[in-house]
Amino acid sequence: MAKHSSTFRIGGDLEIHRLGFGAMRITGKGIWGPPADRAGALATLRRVPELGIDFIDTANSYGPHVSEELIREALYPYTDVVIATKGGLERSGPDVWTQNGNPSHLVSEAHASRERLGVDRISLWQLHRIDSRVPRDEQFDAVRLLLDDGVIEHAGLSEVTVEQIAAASQVFPVATVQNRYNFADRGSEDVLDYCEAHGIGFIPWYPLAAGELTREGTAALDAIAHAHGATPSQVAVAWLLQRSPVIIPIPGTSKVPHLEENAKARDIELTVEEFDRLDRIGRTPGHG
Repeated sequence: MAKHSSTFRIGGDLEIHRLGFGAMRITGKGIWGPPADRAGALATLRRVPELGIDFIDTANSYGPHVSEELIREALYPYTDVVIATKGGLERSGPDVWTQNGNPSHLVSEAHASRERLGVDRISLWQLHRIDSRVPRDEQFDAVRLLLDDGVIEHAGLSEVTVEQIAAASQVFPVATVQNRYNFADRGSEDVLDYCEAHGIGFIPWYPLAAGELTREGTAALDAIAHAHGATPSQVAVAWLLQRSPVIIPIPGTSKVPHLEENAKARDIELTVEEFDRLDRIGRTPGHG
């Protein structure tokens, strides 16, 4: 169990608090179009820095474009928050995601994200997926070009293996990796260990394990939550914060009360026994 450090330096120099905010859910159903409650989504975004959360993760494909546009409307000029975005996925409808790793597309989309966000340089831009139909070195070269041209300050990857991170690192410094991970879904355990060993930020998406828990996992979360006067979701996030000092959880929501609930996870310190119990459950067969 790692010491509960509160901050992380992306790329070794961009310091953020380790509990961030995922801005996928501020869009419409199926991550498509505008949110049903636009005023509520904007209020949620404005509440983020008020709660001391200074890292927001989004993507040009969320909406598409809607999430980035709402972030700018709510928070520009970003005096108290770092905005990270992603590129490499295209949308044609609700819940439809298509990879596009064409280098010219990646570059043009990063430029477009920069314009939508209203920044001179994107603090962190992540390749949303490595497109298997395009030579990966060509995609990595596009990221290198974005760095060299000053379009982006730091670069990351999403849904990758250790081998892919190592290959990308030969072309550009990999500042973050964003893979699916939570206490009950440990398929990226080796990636997390690699990131910790190399000082790479690890951003777990799907951090609350919704619908993925066994009966044992649910019972453990409920019991530990009760002991702390907390919710099971808060305990799941607290476990991530204690799992590794490079983990940056980004639970997302479009509602202020839920955001405030997630933020309180920072105040929970699991005992060694509580942490180990959840760790054991996550490492049993069937949990990745």
